[in-house]
Amino acid sequence: MFKALGDPVRLRLLSLVASHAGGEACVCDISPAFDLSQPTISHHLKVLREAGLLDCERRGTWVYYWVVPAALQQLSSVLTAADPTVVTV
Repeated sequence: MFKALGDPVRLRLLSLVASHAGGEACVCDISPAFDLSQPTISHHLKVLREAGLLDCERRGTWVYYWVVPAALQQLSSVLTAADPTVVTV
C-alpha cells in the first residue's frame, strides 16, 4: 500500500479520485490535472487498484475509479497509531 503511495503522481491521483464529485472519476475527468499522457495515468491508476486502494468498473469505453473505504480506514489506522512501530493488519 505504502509503495503505491510513494509516487507523488499516485498520491495526487488518489486524492483527486477521493475528492471528485460523486466519489468516482474516470481518466477523462482527471487527466487534465496532469502533464502526463492518458495511458500513463491509467498505469498509475492500475497500480493503485492492485494495491487495493482503488476499485473500478467499466462503463462503455471508460473505466470509473473510486477509493476503497476499507483501504482508507486501514491507512488512517496506521498513520494515527499511538505507537508507529506497532501496526495491526
